Amino acid sequence: MEKEFTITGMSCQGCKAHVEKAISEVDGVAKASVSLENKTAQVSMENEVSIETLREAIKKHGDRYDIYPEDHHHTHDHKKANKENTDNGGKYYCPMLCEGDKKYDKPGDCPKCGMDLEQEQSATSSTKTIYTCPMHPEVEQDEPGSCPKCGMDLEPKNVSAEEDSNEKKAYQNMLRKFTWSVAFTLPVFFVAMSEMVGISIDSLINEILQGWIQFALTTPIIFYATREFFVRGYKSVINRSPNMWTLISLGAGAAYLFSIVALIFPDIFPEQFKTESGNVHLYFESAAVILTLILLGQVLELKARSQTNSAIKELLNLVPQQVIVIRDGDEQTIPLEEVQIDDIIKIKPGEKIPVDGEITEGKTTIDESMITGEANPVEKKEGNEVIGGTINGTNTFLMKATKIGSDTLLSHIIEMVNKASRTKAPIQNLADKISAYFVPTVVAIAILSFAIWSIWGPDPRLVYAFTSAVTVLIIACPCALGLATPMSIMVGTGKGAKQGVLIKDARALEEMHKVTTLVIDKTGTITEGKPTLQHVQSFSDTNENELLQWVASLENSSEHPLANAIVEASKAKKLELLEVKDFDSMTGKGVKGKINDQEIAIGNKKLLEDFNISLNEAQNTEIAERQSTGETVMMTVIDGKLNGYISVADAIKETSAEAIKTLQAHNIEVIMLTGDNKNTAKGVAEKLSLDGFEAELLPEDKHAYVEKLQKDGKVVAMAGDGINDAPALAQANVGIAMGTGTDVAIESAGITLVKGELDGIVRARKLSEDVMRNIKQNLVFAFGYNMLGVPIAAGLLFPWFGILLSPMLAALAMSLSSVSVIGNSLRLR
Repeated sequence: MEKEFTITGMSCQGCKAHVEKAISEVDGVAKASVSLENKTAQVSMENEVSIETLREAIKKHGDRYDIYPEDHHHTHDHKKANKENTDNGGKYYCPMLCEGDKKYDKPGDCPKCGMDLEQEQSATSSTKTIYTCPMHPEVEQDEPGSCPKCGMDLEPKNVSAEEDSNEKKAYQNMLRKFTWSVAFTLPVFFVAMSEMVGISIDSLINEILQGWIQFALTTPIIFYATREFFVRGYKSVINRSPNMWTLISLGAGAAYLFSIVALIFPDIFPEQFKTESGNVHLYFESAAVILTLILLGQVLELKARSQTNSAIKELLNLVPQQVIVIRDGDEQTIPLEEVQIDDIIKIKPGEKIPVDGEITEGKTTIDESMITGEANPVEKKEGNEVIGGTINGTNTFLMKATKIGSDTLLSHIIEMVNKASRTKAPIQNLADKISAYFVPTVVAIAILSFAIWSIWGPDPRLVYAFTSAVTVLIIACPCALGLATPMSIMVGTGKGAKQGVLIKDARALEEMHKVTTLVIDKTGTITEGKPTLQHVQSFSDTNENELLQWVASLENSSEHPLANAIVEASKAKKLELLEVKDFDSMTGKGVKGKINDQEIAIGNKKLLEDFNISLNEAQNTEIAERQSTGETVMMTVIDGKLNGYISVADAIKETSAEAIKTLQAHNIEVIMLTGDNKNTAKGVAEKLSLDGFEAELLPEDKHAYVEKLQKDGKVVAMAGDGINDAPALAQANVGIAMGTGTDVAIESAGITLVKGELDGIVRARKLSEDVMRNIKQNLVFAFGYNMLGVPIAAGLLFPWFGILLSPMLAALAMSLSSVSVIGNSLRLR
């Protein structure tokens, strides 16, 4: 039996997971699915389970959680009882809703349940920034820091137009530390490795002084430049979540501490660990180089992540910050946030429309491409709706504000982009997954090695025990493991850039080869994104060039979006534009005027009705065929008689057909989503043999369609070029933007095709396959060295062959593993 319950007390993905797990483990429950957004639980029961049993189960995870039957009106009763408090202007509320919709002016504790009050989230208000982990979205806190689970830097969950990017600050801070680290590492490396390159400095500086110089230069790297790495490693231990930072802090820390002990107390080490001069070999350079390489990886990662919220900032920039309103007959310039419902707003030529509304006076054409994705501006007149963020044409008009703030369509798009980018399942790095088992295994082997040597080893037992444990940690240092993925990604993205495929993040590159369904926009993605003249047909003695010359001369005075295509075509044929008199634009029909005392008109079928002209069967058939292929057909009338027609269309890119065919041959389903009309969409879909299409879609429709495909188990890539594509691009497993498109689309996508051609998707998929194969090879190298080296470092061969690996050889083996990884990565070129 299926039952639905209301859940209270959930505030994050972690809460959802706790409640879902608690209910699922109750005897008699077959399955439970909890919705954080709707605060509900769908429970499938094998046997009847009482509400008390379910409540007891979830209460074990926290008293703040509670469960009620679907028709329970507890919360609603409270809301009703406190209705007088719902509009008190407060911004803080209790997440338990224990006092209904009551809000408070100041932060603090709920007077009833004691929980911290939360600030109301709004697209138009300044809100408290919540930081979350990109790998573990259930982790949330109100200040920046690192994730307690994986150690990654936390990112702002919500973005406002005013706040500076904390990622950029983190990047600048990390870059500064990297610069200092390089400055200290180079001399350390030179002092330690000078003899290996044929340069001897022993005559200038004795070996002991060299050691102290290395110590002095390495210490700032440990305690300043990379201190955060060791903090993350410490947190990974106390939080029982071993990760890459555990290995980094243990490996580099062991090399550093070993070197300090060897520098201060060299006599406690056996002879085999000493140089010819009697000093113990130091590994300061290993610690310094390892940490500097990790810092470089962090700098590159933060550089990419600093752009995470650029898409939303681009959207926020679509609306003007100052608005001209007419109040009491006077024009006033006010800030956008002071605009109220029913305000009359004056929009001048070329200005961005600030809010959603309705034209009350005047007519114009508006570029709505950032919302609809269609390149053709739309004619608007009194009574028509206009959308915030779109751009006015050449006429001034008045509009009435009908939706403001977070209610506007643009705000909804911003919210969808924000939500999609936060709720998508983050990719888990393969090395991190294996490290969850690898780290404790290596530590256990080091401890076991220490114990065995200290009990059964030859004298001095403790020295042998210590050095063997340190050797295990050094040889297991994750330098190669840490480089396995970023080196391949770095080389792969460089190769992609040469092919016109820009990779914004490794996640997109890793996901690309798994894609089963490609969703593509039409205008600007499949097609060129700009109308062009397709055909000129004369029904009289007038030749085609003469007809085009007359129509172009007439359209040259028009602001219609298709007029430019006709004018440009006439210029290409070097046709001279004629003088036009008595020009008149007939809204919704076409334009007319006089050329050489002849009345010329061009427009749609409504225009023909004004002249009482009817098309015969042959003409109707011919025009219908044109329209079925996606062309816009405009009839021409000269002196009251039908003279012919001109068709304009957005041409399909030359590379689109072949690219789609190639993708389909690789078992990728290709579906087109467009805001264009169904006839045009059908014509394009049939011409390209697409697997499906959907027409007349708004941004939220595209987003919902991608989400539906994902729920059906598809791995979805979305290719688009407009602002209207941004929510779908963010929601898709892989977002692919056309380089010729809008900045918002590019920032919302993980991959950008510089030339804006679909064949770039074919190259991106091949690149993804090559890079992922290379990464797996690198991981084999990295773990292969550890699987062979760790047992030898622990002394496994000593009882039989007398072989005990020294830390120096361990460092060499570690270096060789890194060399093999780097060398293999370079093969991608």
